[in-house]
Amino acid sequence: MPLVSGAEVVLGAAKDGRGVGAFNVIQLEHATALIAGAEQLGAPVILQISENAVKYHGSLKPIAVATLAAAAAATVPVVVHLDHAMDRDLVTEAVSLGFTSVMYDASKLDYADNVAATTEVTNFCHDHGVFVEAEIGEVGGKDGVHAPGARTKPEEAVAFAEATGVDALAVAVGSSHAMTERTAELDFELIAALRAAVPVPLVLHGSSGVADADLTRAVEAGMTKVNIATHLNNVFTATVRQVLADQPNLVDTRKYLGPARTAVATEVTRLLTLLKAV
Repeated sequence: MPLVSGAEVVLGAAKDGRGVGAFNVIQLEHATALIAGAEQLGAPVILQISENAVKYHGSLKPIAVATLAAAAAATVPVVVHLDHAMDRDLVTEAVSLGFTSVMYDASKLDYADNVAATTEVTNFCHDHGVFVEAEIGEVGGKDGVHAPGARTKPEEAVAFAEATGVDALAVAVGSSHAMTERTAELDFELIAALRAAVPVPLVLHGSSGVADADLTRAVEAGMTKVNIATHLNNVFTATVRQVLADQPNLVDTRKYLGPARTAVATEVTRLLTLLKAV
C-alpha cells in the first residue's frame, strides 16, 4: 500500500470520531513492530520520527528511508510523520524525503514569533501537500506546554489555528511527556470544550502517562491523534531484559530484539483498540 497523507488519516478519523495511534520510531525494529500491530487490527497508524531520534542516528535520512520503505510495504494506511521538529531545515529535508506529515514545534517562542514561524512552515508544507501539526506553547514549567499543570484555553487555540492555518493542534489538557507511570489526570471537560471550538483535529501528547480507560475516554471527548512513545519503549526494554535474564549467554541481537518487537506489536494492537482506531 502506498504511503498515505496525514490529512487522509487524521481528518478521516476526526470526522468519524475515531482515534489515531501515533507511535515513535527509534530503530527499524520499532517501525516494523508498529506496522505489524496495526495490520493485526486493520487500522491506520502514524509512525513518528522525532528530532531527538534524528540526533541519535546522526542524520534523518537513514532512519527515514528505512521507515518509509517499511511503510510502503504495509497492508494498512501508514503516515510517516516528523515529530517535534524545531529545526526548520529538518522540516524541509523530511518533506523532500517523502514524509506526509510534520509536527513543527515553535512552542518555546513567544506567541507572535510562534505564529510567524509556524505560518511560514505551514505554507511551505501545504505547497508540497504535507499535513502540519503544531502546538501553542505556554510560559512556565520545564515541560512548557505539556507540564502537568498546563492547560490550553479554547479561545487561544482557536486564534492560533486560524492565524497559522495548521491542520492539527496539540493541546495541553493534563498529560506530560516521558511519563513512566500511567497516572496523568486529563481534563475531559476541557477536551470537549476544545473540540467544540477548535476547527482542526486535536492531538494529545504525552499519552504514555494516560491509563487505558482514559485513552478511550479522551477519544470519546474529542481527541483524534494520540502520541504514545515512552510506554512502548518500556514494553520493548522490559522484554529485552527478560530474555537476557533468562538466557544470559545470548549474543545474537535478533534473539532478544525479535521478542521485543513482537511484544511491541501486540501492545500496539491493544492500544489501537482502546483508541477506537477502527
